[in-house]
Amino acid sequence: MELRAAVPGDELAVGRVHIRAWQGGYRGLMPDAYLDGLRAEDRAARYRFDGSGPHTVVALIDGAICGFVTTSGNEIVALNVDPDAWRCGVGRALIADARAAMVASGHRESILWVLDGNDRGHRFYVADGWAHDGTRKVAEVWGISVTELLYRRAL
Repeated sequence: MELRAAVPGDELAVGRVHIRAWQGGYRGLMPDAYLDGLRAEDRAARYRFDGSGPHTVVALIDGAICGFVTTSGNEIVALNVDPDAWRCGVGRALIADARAAMVASGHRESILWVLDGNDRGHRFYVADGWAHDGTRKVAEVWGISVTELLYRRAL
């Protein structure tokens, strides 16, 4: 597995991972019709890997993007792994890289939001030392209303 910064041209591959991760991970938490209607091309059009926005690191196996993590300041704003690469260490490598980058930038704590009911995500983050701090919010994500839980971790 290789980790590197996302670069222009990675948008569609990252979009595919994003959609596949949501379709695999959020089944039963979001309407099937909504998940089935997601398109990688639509998501890819929103990404900017030119250094002007949040920072994204991609994971590659055999040269193909199989996961990514996006950070902004001390927040992990996205961490998605293609279901075919689940339980292969991709998520652990990405989150460790994100934490190290935040520490190098002077941050001492990190936050992230987890979809309420995402038991797989909850187990993953707790195993990495994160804890839900009790904060909940209702947010609009890609046109659908969801409840998210705030997780924190000392760096």
